[in-house]
Amino acid sequence: MEGIVFGGWDGVVRVVVGILAYTAIVVLVRVSGKRTLVSMNAFDCIVNVALGSLLATTVLSRDVPVVDGGAAFLVLLGLQFAVAWSSSRSTPVARLVRSQPSLLVYDGRFLHAAMRRERIGEAEALQALRSESIASVEDADALVLESSGSLSVRMDAPALGGRSGPGPEKSPEGGRITSGTTAYAAALAKHGGR
Repeated sequence: MEGIVFGGWDGVVRVVVGILAYTAIVVLVRVSGKRTLVSMNAFDCIVNVALGSLLATTVLSRDVPVVDGGAAFLVLLGLQFAVAWSSSRSTPVARLVRSQPSLLVYDGRFLHAAMRRERIGEAEALQALRSESIASVEDADALVLESSGSLSVRMDAPALGGRSGPGPEKSPEGGRITSGTTAYAAALAKHGGR
């Protein structure tokens, strides 16, 4: 009966540790900037998951003092900052850290080789198109698997030449995009603006 109302000071200490750990991660993330929370590549995703896991471990484990948890937060955020800073200033580092976008649909046709390489099925591609109110693959100019893992859709744009450009036999080889701000822009550049 004694443990029902009050189980001891250990529970209270864990709550205080939780508040301190949460406060520490909020402050550190705020100081490190918005880029810390953006998942632009696999490394960013790993850091975000690791921060969440670290917060949970610091709050729940009696073996991890708040100072140790805070130090681990600093190390992870420092690594994330260093990788982001380096990759924004060095092309070789950027190539190592970031994957290139891949074109999965071009000019209303699936690029099956690229879809197999990226392990994206037609059903997943069609779902992404439907989420942008595109009823069929024929109505899409492009579907791109971005470096972040998100899917971007580009609808038929008559002002850009519509479907008057090259057919699927002249689509980008294997769907690999190597330059440009978007995969669609790169595809347009590759085909001379269509």
